Amino acid sequence: MKTLIMFQNKPVPVYFTTDSKQPVQKVLKLLTSALEHKIAYGKNALQKCLNSLISIEIEGSEAILHSKSENDSLALSLF
Repeated sequence: MKTLIMFQNKPVPVYFTTDSKQPVQKVLKLLTSALEHKIAYGKNALQKCLNSLISIEIEGSEAILHSKSENDSLALSLF
């Protein structure tokens, strides 16, 4: 399943690769909350990834953040 979220005034595609036991809206709310918190208070490596974010893949309870540079891609726990 694919959906779009707005992050830093740009649309970012979010892909769900596995069936989550959590409702999609709850997962998206947790994701956007975590991203906003990390962009404000995260370390430099995480902020660099978020500034060049191109897509997000949800796998179970983790969000894989894909950035323009493959070396900057990270995993973020949602639960």
